[in-house]
Amino acid sequence: MIEIKNLNKKFGKLNVLSDVSLTCKKGECIALIGPNGCGKTTLIKTILGMVLPDDGAIKFNKRSIVKEYLYRSTIGYMPQIGRYPDTMTIGGVVEMIKAIRNSNQELDEELWHSFDLDTMADKQMRTLSGGTTQKVSATLAFLFNPDVLILDEPTAGLDPLASEILKDKIIKEKEKGKLILITSHLLSELDDLVTEIIFMQEGKVHFHKKVADLKSETNETKISKAIASILKQKQ
Repeated sequence: MIEIKNLNKKFGKLNVLSDVSLTCKKGECIALIGPNGCGKTTLIKTILGMVLPDDGAIKFNKRSIVKEYLYRSTIGYMPQIGRYPDTMTIGGVVEMIKAIRNSNQELDEELWHSFDLDTMADKQMRTLSGGTTQKVSATLAFLFNPDVLILDEPTAGLDPLASEILKDKIIKEKEKGKLILITSHLLSELDDLVTEIIFMQEGKVHFHKKVADLKSETNETKISKAIASILKQKQ
C-alpha cells in the first residue's frame, strides 16, 4: 500500500532521513518508534506530501505521490498537537472540515459520539483542555472512513477512558483491513494494538519487524522489553 525507497532528506547540514526504505501493507497496525529527533515526524510529513524529500521515492497503491494530491483523501491524519481557530466551536470545526472535504461518502461518527463531543459542540476551541482537543483531532482523523490512518502520539493527553475508547477503535479499523501507522513514546500502550514495529535512529531504519517475530527472537512478552533486548544486542 505504501512503498518507500531510498528516501533522503536534509535540513541544512542536518541529515534527517537517510536511505529509508519501507513497505507498509494494508491490514497492519505499525508502530513507528525511536528517540526524539530520529526522523519519525519528517517521515510522516513526507508520506503526507507536507515535506519534499531530496531524493528517493514514495508510492501509494503502486503510484508515485510526486505531484499528486488525491491520494491524501484516503488518509486520516491525527497530529500530535492539533491547532484550530480559537473562536470556532467544536461543531464549527467539524462542519468546516466536512465542507472542505466535500465528500459524499458515509461518515464515521463513532468517536464523535463515544467521546461525547456531540454534547459539547457549542464549546469554543480556545476553552478546551489538551485532552479534549485530542478527541477532536481523533474524531476528524477517522471521520471520512479512510483506508490509511496516521496517528502521531494519539493517546497523549487523553484520560484513561478516552484512551481505551481510541485503542478499541484502532483495533476495529485494523480488523477491517486498514493500514494504521502510529508513533508513540508509550510502548506499554502498543502491546494490544500493533502487528509490526519500525524502529528509527538518527534518520535511519534500525529494524522493521513483526511483533510476533520480535517477541520470539528475544523471548519477551512485552514490546518495550523486546525492543530493549534488540538494542542491547546491536550495541
